[in-house]
Amino acid sequence: MSTPDSQIPQLSLNDGRSIPQVGFGTFQVPPADTEKVVTDAIEAGYRHLDTAQMYGNEEGVGRAVAASGIPRDEFWITTKLNNTFHERTAAREATERSLEALGGRIDLYLVHWPLAMHNDVATVWETMEEIRSDLAVDSIGVSNFTAANLARLAEAGLSVPQVNQIESNPYFVNDELRAACVERGIAVEAWSPLAQGAVFDDPQLTALAEQTGRTVSQVVLRWVLQRGDIVFPKSSNPARMRENLEVFDFDLSDEQMASITALHNGTRSGPDPDTFDWRG
Repeated sequence: MSTPDSQIPQLSLNDGRSIPQVGFGTFQVPPADTEKVVTDAIEAGYRHLDTAQMYGNEEGVGRAVAASGIPRDEFWITTKLNNTFHERTAAREATERSLEALGGRIDLYLVHWPLAMHNDVATVWETMEEIRSDLAVDSIGVSNFTAANLARLAEAGLSVPQVNQIESNPYFVNDELRAACVERGIAVEAWSPLAQGAVFDDPQLTALAEQTGRTVSQVVLRWVLQRGDIVFPKSSNPARMRENLEVFDFDLSDEQMASITALHNGTRSGPDPDTFDWRG
């Protein structure tokens, strides 16, 4: 049986709100399948749902939440501003579309990418501050922002993001950026925690799974959680969805934790934020 939502730890953000430490990711879930997949996730116990304008599946997420019969206040929904909408008017219009798709409220709204072709990330962050002030957006944050990007926001005298959603997994631990976030009081969300499936063939992780009586996925997710990060695994398989929530009744030893961190080899599963300019 999967972990009930009431047992999923809540982490405090720097604006005083609390976020579930485990959520359900919808990256690469086809729009036509999203409502069914998210409905299965809700039935498995997920209440923290992560989507994005870029994914094209916000409407399916919103339909699943509306059809669940569960009050909207019991969900935490994150979405992200698409790369094509950094300009103030476009950003506001995109946000209004997301709000309509997601039931009239966004719990956490992220700038999806800093985008190398923009000269100043402070400009889009000023727009995010205005959106939070004017629309039904509760918390705001960033995604894929580097330490230099975060420093620029501080230099501009702007507010501190609540969250930075960054790639972090055993092969790309991203500890320098994680430390920069912690120093500024920014919560870290780890995307691609399973390195797009690469962890499943790792002999060391397989041995740890056998040692702990868990699956490789559960071991890696537990590693992420014990590091203090937020994580949102994704799967279209209901059994795997439940498995990914069953990570709160065991602990990894300090030695086991260190052995996973030592797998770091600098291999990214996704784009480098310093060069990524995609605007599709």
